[in-house]
Amino acid sequence: MKILCFAHLSEQLGASSMELELGPISVADFMAELKNRYPALLLDHVMIAVNEQFVEQTHVIEPNDTVALLPPVSGG
Repeated sequence: MKILCFAHLSEQLGASSMELELGPISVADFMAELKNRYPALLLDHVMIAVNEQFVEQTHVIEPNDTVALLPPVSGG
């Protein structure tokens, strides 16, 4: 699956995208796997979009999906 990272997440990974061989996997399990592989990633309050649609923790991500990790946005 293709993973797209934005803002501080891309800075922490050193890349704005990456490929992972996972799936099918729930969003909750996907997030746990990311925390396991990349413990320095700050994933609190990150929203997940799969194929450009926001999804719940129970959504199942398929191997050919594109997953976007969207951190909270601040500003005015």
